[in-house]
Amino acid sequence: MGWLISVAGAILVLLSLRDMFHRIWHPSGQGTISRLVLQAVWRGTRLLKSRSEQTSVIGPAALLAVILTWALLILFGWTLIYWPHMAEGFSFGSSLNPAQRGDFADSLYVSLVTLATLGYGDIVPIYGWLRMLAPVEAFIGFALLTAAVSWVLQVYPALARRRVLAIRLSLLEKAGTAGALSTLDSSAASTLLHSLAEQLAQVRVDLTQYSETYYFREADVVSSLPAKLPYVLDLTRAASRSARADVRLAAAVLDGALHDYVTVLTQQLVEAGEDLEESLGRYAADHGYAT
Repeated sequence: MGWLISVAGAILVLLSLRDMFHRIWHPSGQGTISRLVLQAVWRGTRLLKSRSEQTSVIGPAALLAVILTWALLILFGWTLIYWPHMAEGFSFGSSLNPAQRGDFADSLYVSLVTLATLGYGDIVPIYGWLRMLAPVEAFIGFALLTAAVSWVLQVYPALARRRVLAIRLSLLEKAGTAGALSTLDSSAASTLLHSLAEQLAQVRVDLTQYSETYYFREADVVSSLPAKLPYVLDLTRAASRSARADVRLAAAVLDGALHDYVTVLTQQLVEAGEDLEESLGRYAADHGYAT
């Protein structure tokens, strides 16, 4: 029975490590456990009445919840590994009475100080295989800290690229670009559309690899891509009616980038609408913006 408990603990640790790998380092950026946690936080914050409150807490809270989930799975996994062997497999310091030790709380304590790389030394393993495993937990604890930091460093540049695109679309909309495309110089119009397609393709890659960025709401509509992305549809429709072939080609490229982005959204995060415009509307509505 004791070994079954240890095996169950090892499974918890492996599940957490697998999820960390798929969320942070795998190109798809998908981890089953972390996805469930992100979705739970996202749905839970809808109970907040103020959208500004949602904006300020949803993204960072979701990341923190995932990191804490990984840490707890690893902590309790190693606790279960130690627990059946605590009484006879560990040596207790002179200030501790071995007859009164060896319960679940001691296993949790050993797991916690080892994972945190504190190493107080009042309870130490004496079995050979336990002496080999304890440093592995300390290494995993260090890896968890490194993974959490690297994750944040990866996510925020992706968010910055998304916000830059949204702000650019806001400025173009404010300037009435869609209506002025027919009067712009041919090369200027096509260059503009191609550059927007390139930015949207980059944001699409970011969404694929860092799908957690979806759960960040922006503080204002100007920097919110869900609110501003429908304007890309206005641009493509206006440009597709141009008499110039290069502008129509650029419009087709931008339209393809938009469809590609929405396809990723509807496959992973948003319920698909009957057409592209409805899917964009659902994307905006899920972030609190009416279209």
